[in-house]
Amino acid sequence: MELQRKQYQKLLEWKQSSQGSTAMLIEGARRVGKSTMAEKLGKEQYRSYVMVDFARASKRIRDNYEENLNDLDTFFQVISLEYGVELHRRESLIILDEIQRFSKAREALKYLVADGRYDFLETGSLISIKENVEGIVIPSEEQKLSLHPLDFEEFCWAQGEKVLADHIRACWRLRQALDDRFHRRAMRLFREYLLVGGMPQSVVAYLEHDKGFSYADGQKRQILTLYRDDVHKAVRRYRSRVSAVFENIPGFLSTHEKRIVLRQVEPGVIFGQYDDPLFWLGDSMMCNLCYRCNDPSVGLALNRDNSAVKCYMADTGLLVSMAFSENEIADEKLYRQIMRGRLSLNEGMIHENAIAQELASQGKALYFYTHYSKEKHRNDIEVDFLISTGGKTNYRTVPIEVKSSKNYTKLSYERFRQRFGKRVGEGIVVHPKQLQRDEWGWRVPSYMFFCSLEGSAGSA
Repeated sequence: MELQRKQYQKLLEWKQSSQGSTAMLIEGARRVGKSTMAEKLGKEQYRSYVMVDFARASKRIRDNYEENLNDLDTFFQVISLEYGVELHRRESLIILDEIQRFSKAREALKYLVADGRYDFLETGSLISIKENVEGIVIPSEEQKLSLHPLDFEEFCWAQGEKVLADHIRACWRLRQALDDRFHRRAMRLFREYLLVGGMPQSVVAYLEHDKGFSYADGQKRQILTLYRDDVHKAVRRYRSRVSAVFENIPGFLSTHEKRIVLRQVEPGVIFGQYDDPLFWLGDSMMCNLCYRCNDPSVGLALNRDNSAVKCYMADTGLLVSMAFSENEIADEKLYRQIMRGRLSLNEGMIHENAIAQELASQGKALYFYTHYSKEKHRNDIEVDFLISTGGKTNYRTVPIEVKSSKNYTKLSYERFRQRFGKRVGEGIVVHPKQLQRDEWGWRVPSYMFFCSLEGSAGSA
């Protein structure tokens, strides 16, 4: 089955506006649907297209970059003959899939785009890792488009629930709660999303097997195996540290503070020794890194604390499969507990991961805030996420707290507002209950969070 993706519209806009003057690079983690979306564009918008997959490209194709870049007639003829596809000037698309595996092809785009005969679309993961760009000049003719796992709205579309998703949007525009019947239906969909996640092959397996969670879980475990294989290909000098952080993500997130605690994986090290491993995990787009901001009143990125970081999985469904063994999942007791909102242990981390995933999919940089009270010998303010809105003259920080249960307090939220009052905009508490307004901001149901951000907050 074909999944509708929001980023596809941006590919159409690129095709229309670029007219061959730039190449487009779709970057994202493995199995988020980059190649599928690229092929869809080729099939629907061009007279012909070629998919050059550098994970399996022949020696003849690789040698073509060495031998024929000074003779582009021959260069394109080799591609046409190798793949048996006739190329048409300004009506054909050449897709360079898994381009990180052959950096020379990426560097050559400068000449291929200048030639102007065809459009070029690249896909890749681990695009900025040092070993994948070493010794090449990144072409200025390259635009970038990030593709993440399906967000909740896209998951609704896949379920045939576009009308409900549109209704959620309409209610948010009116700042109006859904009626109870639709609220329960939307919350059920959101809980399905927590379990299945947004990896396309997991979603397809779930829907094609009569909403069978175990089929989705099988696909997710295959993806996790691929991710671990990628981790083992990291540079040897920090490979073990990348693996240590990755494997401990569920453990870190299950703690109260949810931060990476290095002494749990390697006693005696400092965060500076983990700069490269954390960069690798963030750049791979397997994970979403969230850094502490020490002073939100003057800007988030300016006050980033690199020694305090949370590491979320880029897909919440993958986190669920990492956190629980196949035996725990096999009898579907876990699914029943989550679908009924009765999983007391670990449910908070699952909801928080889903909100991090939504923020990342909308291009937001992730930050959090804590304040340690010397008098109380503990943190007396903990805000899960911060985003910024407005410009330099009307800058505002929007605090976001995630609550997985219906009963909660907002002490941290209120203390944060008191501490940074002049710079704090309307806050958001994400919770399982109906949309509500109070003196501090909005209490937004989990399923409505995706539209509460759009047009109201910018990335830091």
